Amino acid sequence: MTVELQRVRFPARSPFHVDLKQRVEDYFEGSGRSRHGGWAMGAKSVLMIGWLAASYCLLMFAHVRAWEAALLSVSVGLAMAGVGFSVMHDANHGGTSSSARANRMLSFTLDLLGASSFLWRSKHNVLHHTYTNISGHDPDIESGTPMLRLAPWQPRRRHHRFQHLYVWLLYGLFPLQWWFVDDARELVTGRIGGRQFPPARGRTLLLALLGKALFVGWAVVLPAVLHPSWALLALWGLALFSLGNVLAAVFQLAHCMGEAEFVGSQVETDWAEHQISTTVDFARNNRLLGWYLGGLNFQVEHHLFPQVCHLHYPALAAIVEETCRAHRVRYRSEPTLGSALAANFSWLRRMGREPSAGIFAEAAYR
Repeated sequence: MTVELQRVRFPARSPFHVDLKQRVEDYFEGSGRSRHGGWAMGAKSVLMIGWLAASYCLLMFAHVRAWEAALLSVSVGLAMAGVGFSVMHDANHGGTSSSARANRMLSFTLDLLGASSFLWRSKHNVLHHTYTNISGHDPDIESGTPMLRLAPWQPRRRHHRFQHLYVWLLYGLFPLQWWFVDDARELVTGRIGGRQFPPARGRTLLLALLGKALFVGWAVVLPAVLHPSWALLALWGLALFSLGNVLAAVFQLAHCMGEAEFVGSQVETDWAEHQISTTVDFARNNRLLGWYLGGLNFQVEHHLFPQVCHLHYPALAAIVEETCRAHRVRYRSEPTLGSALAANFSWLRRMGREPSAGIFAEAAYR
C-alpha cells in the first residue's frame, strides 16, 4: 500500500541560522583551512581500510586458534563499522575531498561492505538530513520491523515493553535486513521511506550489483571455500553482531532519546533550529571515540554542516554552542558515551510503555 506523505515546509531562514552560517564561514576564511579533509583524511582512510584488510587476511589465511579467530571476527566487524564511519560517510557527503571523483570512489566502500552508496545518498543525505525525526519522512527512525518502536506516533505493541532488553539482538541482525531486503526492494522500486526516487538504471544499477557481488564474494564465498566448517556460522555471527550493534547504536544515540524532539509534518522552526532540536551530541571530549566514530558523536555539527569533513567538528562545536547561547537556542549534548546509552535505553523503555501519540499529537514531545 502506498502512503501519501504530507509535504513538509520549513519557515524562512532565522536570524540564528544566518548568524551561525556567517560565523562558520568566518572560521574557515580566518584560519585558511579547507572544509575538506586533505592529507589527514586520506591517511585516516588508508588506516581504517588497512585495519579491515589486516583483520580479514589474518582470519582467512593465518593459522589461528579458536579464541584468536573469535577476536579477529569481532575486529572485522568493528573495522567494517570504522570504514563506514570514517571513510564512506564523509565521502558520500562530499566532505573527504574537493574532488567529486575521489569522493565517489571512496563512497563505493559502502558497496564493498554490502550496502548501496546510491541508495544511501537518497535515504540518508536527502531524507534523514532534511526531515530529521519528522513523522513518516525520516527513514532512520522507521526501523522497518514491528519489533521496535522508536517514535511516539508509531503503534505500540505488547512486546515493545521489552524492546530495551532485546534491541541489541535486533541490532546485530539489522545488517542482513539492510543488505538483502531493504536494498533489493528499494533498487527495484525506487521507493525509499515512502517517497519515489528515480530507480537505479544502467551504470548505477550495474555498480550496485557489482558491489553486492564483490561483498558476497569476500564475506561469504571465500570463507566458505577456504574454511568449510560449521564454525564459520559462529564467526560470521560475531562479525555481524559487532558491526550491527555499533552502527545502529551510534545513529540511535543522536536522535532516539528524551532530549531530542519528535515532530509531525507541521514544523515551526527553520531548518537549522530543527536540526538542533532533533539531534544530540555525546562524549565530545572523548578523542579516541570521536576518532573511531568519524566525528559522529558531533551529530549536531554534522547535521548542520554535512559537507564539512568530520575533522573540523570539534572546532565547529564550540562555534555552534556559542551561537546557540547568543540566540537562546537550546544545544543538546550528553557528556559521556555511558550517559548517552542510558538516555537511549530510557527512551526505548518509555516508547515500550506509553501509548501511541498519533502523528498529530507531536506537541507533547516538543
